[in-house]
Amino acid sequence: MRRSLIATIAILGLVAGACGGDDDGASAPVDTTADTTADTTPATDAPAEACATGKTITDGVLTIATGEPAFPPYVIDNDPTNKQGFEAAVAWAVAAEMGFDDASVTWVRTTFDEAIQPGAKNFDFNLQQYSISPEREQSITFSDPYFTSNQAVVALNGSAAQGVTSIDDLRVLKFGAQSGTTSLAFITDVIKPEQEPFVYDDNVAVKAAMEANQIDAAVFDLPTALYVSAVEIENSSVVAQFPRSAGGAADEFGLVLEKDNPLVECVNSAIAAIRDSGELDAITDQWMETGDVAPVIEVG
Repeated sequence: MRRSLIATIAILGLVAGACGGDDDGASAPVDTTADTTADTTPATDAPAEACATGKTITDGVLTIATGEPAFPPYVIDNDPTNKQGFEAAVAWAVAAEMGFDDASVTWVRTTFDEAIQPGAKNFDFNLQQYSISPEREQSITFSDPYFTSNQAVVALNGSAAQGVTSIDDLRVLKFGAQSGTTSLAFITDVIKPEQEPFVYDDNVAVKAAMEANQIDAAVFDLPTALYVSAVEIENSSVVAQFPRSAGGAADEFGLVLEKDNPLVECVNSAIAAIRDSGELDAITDQWMETGDVAPVIEVG
């Protein structure tokens, strides 16, 4: 059964209470009657299992990377080892399909920009909402997509962004976004505001700028926008969202691998398997909120 964002937030509150607010330790598993957390028992007949042999940076071990910190709804409590959160669950499901049990999976951290720079990697694959783009594919290899998202606008209640209904309404606003993201590209290429957008090193700085009234609004992918407005920034809301096709193409998230890494064939096989089995849809339904949560602004 599909979970709403509010239900997810309520569960996060229970988990935080049970852990006594200790962010350094792994949280207890979420207790749910419809638990769709990835089963990490190795699949005996999965094509990806034999495929991965000899192709990981450490023999017999799958090294997965994510951001530091990693945020909900993608990773809960900044701890991907607890399998809670959309990308944590996807990563563990892919690992299991590739034949790696829990003891054979290790996690490392990278910055957003670091992972997509040219050169050798200290991970087998990395996931932190990387949108597939031709520009990035010059430096790294992407897996097939595991999620498709649209962009959304978050603003403080009562700000100049409240009540926007068109691109023209948005163009007079002061925007902010993280550097190197498709959200920043969406601001400059699609919204085209009259003022140059403010660019920040990470989303923590973007949110701080909004709370300090340095910017009128910020652009995030929709699930992140919903979490930011519901949990992280008091008195804020998602004031607009855009069709998935806005900007010329849907915003598809892919796993990042080193350029021309042959492991991508194994990863794609695993993604196809969890998609075909319905496991990917179940994970998405558990952790990701989409739908009619804000007015849709048509583009072009």
